[in-house]
Amino acid sequence: MEATVPTAPLAERMRPRTLDEFCGQQHLLGPGKALRIMIETDRLASLIFWGPPGCGKTTLAHIVAHATGSRFVFFSAIMAGVKEIREIFKEAAEQAADGIRTILFVDEIHRFNKAQQDAFLPAVEKGLVTIIGATTENPSFEVIAPLLSRCRVLRLKHLEPEELAGLVRHALLDAERGLGSLHLAIDDEALNFLTEAAQGDGRKVLNTLEVAAQLLPPDTPVISLELMQEALQQKALLYDKGGEEHYNVISAFIKSMRGSDPDGALYWLARMLEAGEDPLFILRRMIILASEDIGNADPRALQMAVAALQAFQMVGMPEGRIILGQAVTYLATAPKSNASYVGIDAALAEVRKSGALEVPLHIRNAPTKLMKELGYHKGYRYAHDYEGGYVRQEYLPDRLRGKTFYAPRGHGYEKNILERMEWVKKQGKKE
Repeated sequence: MEATVPTAPLAERMRPRTLDEFCGQQHLLGPGKALRIMIETDRLASLIFWGPPGCGKTTLAHIVAHATGSRFVFFSAIMAGVKEIREIFKEAAEQAADGIRTILFVDEIHRFNKAQQDAFLPAVEKGLVTIIGATTENPSFEVIAPLLSRCRVLRLKHLEPEELAGLVRHALLDAERGLGSLHLAIDDEALNFLTEAAQGDGRKVLNTLEVAAQLLPPDTPVISLELMQEALQQKALLYDKGGEEHYNVISAFIKSMRGSDPDGALYWLARMLEAGEDPLFILRRMIILASEDIGNADPRALQMAVAALQAFQMVGMPEGRIILGQAVTYLATAPKSNASYVGIDAALAEVRKSGALEVPLHIRNAPTKLMKELGYHKGYRYAHDYEGGYVRQEYLPDRLRGKTFYAPRGHGYEKNILERMEWVKKQGKKE
């Protein structure tokens, strides 16, 4: 690997040089896992690394090239176009003649246009180069199908707080490339704040650590929480993901939406995002609320919440905050009903109380002659044979005849449901 410039940022100086130094991604690099096997057996395919910023995509590509004895070529859509791609392939063909494999690292492959992506295909097909693409975007939407079919997509995850903490400790001890010669320490509050605020981004952790070290007053060997806040230009919010305040804030968020207060809901959403809460946790709670507290009063609420989750997974942060804001304000202002929630709980309670009651004969299927002789399906009336697609018929077990579980409130779309249910009752009385 190339030597690092001494004045380079800490994250660049501390870039891992071997698999043993690499932090995280054990689902790909652990013993017996896909990427480690490719490297150890030297059977490398063209790859696309898909993951959030600072998770190690570029570093891993460098390590792969070094471990397999390959020539590494960095390529960016911002720097070059189709002409430069062809020149790289020409050089790769010359190197291949001498038995040297070329790994072409395509940074931010999602930014390449169709013509540029098309230009990669011949060389990949012939095996002139092995492409490793890196992207923060879903490659299903950003990479053309012919190129995608020739690459294996590997999903990289954000680094966990304990992994980020490991990077910090290593940087503070490493005298060759890190900050070890300064003999610094970091207190637990500052370390926890930094690893939470970084949101899985290793580059951000190391570069912020370097800023904090530069801000330290003379003869002060310990990086404190206050100094780390200054380095990040961000205050530590009272929000412990595993403690009481976590549950207090999420409770306030849910109750604000349930109470139809979009301003309160947005405020508590902002509190969670600013404190580093996982947006997917927030979105899952929103999906539950859409069904539990809105239900059929606005059936589109559940669609909105699920669509928000899918859209966020495609986009990520920081733009994902806009998707969250739209979904939160929709749910907060939607008409509310918990009738479906109450209904399923009432039905479950009845099942636990009365047990497995027999299915009435007339609504059982009768696929065999014996079943027909025993009265299965006898007397069943097919609803579509009747006017309005309805005919009165009992669907509950005999012991529960007339039992009601679902009682819509009449809010929003449930008004239409109530009207339909009233019509059904009237039709039944006519018979």
